[in-house]
Amino acid sequence: MVIHGTVVGLQARINLIICLSQSSNIEIECVVDTGFEGYLTLPSAVINKLGLPYLARIDANLADNSSVPVNVHLVTILWNGIERDVAVLVMGSRPIIGTALLEDCHLSIDFYDGGTVLVDDIL
Repeated sequence: MVIHGTVVGLQARINLIICLSQSSNIEIECVVDTGFEGYLTLPSAVINKLGLPYLARIDANLADNSSVPVNVHLVTILWNGIERDVAVLVMGSRPIIGTALLEDCHLSIDFYDGGTVLVDDIL
C-alpha cells in the first residue's frame, strides 16, 4: 500500500475512500493530524449527508486537556486495499485522520507547500 498526498498550507493532506455500498464509494480529502489519537473526524454536515450509523456519545479529550461531548458514528473505509469499519467522531470543519488509522504504517511528510506526503507499509 502507498497513499500519496500533498502539503497545502503546511497541512499534510491525503485522500480517503469512504465505502457507502457495494457499488458506491466517495473520496474525501483529509488532514493528517499526528496529535489526534483516534481514527477519523468528519464535520456533522458530512455525517448527515452520508447517513452514517450512530454508535454512541463520548467525551473527547482535546489538546488543552478539556473534554467535549461528541457523537461517534461508524464508517467503512478502504485502507491498504481492505475495507475497514472505524469509529468517526463528529467534530470540526474538515476531515481529519488520526494516528489510530496510521498504526503500523510509515508516514513521510516533506513540509513545504506542495511537498509530498506518503503513507506506506513499514519495511
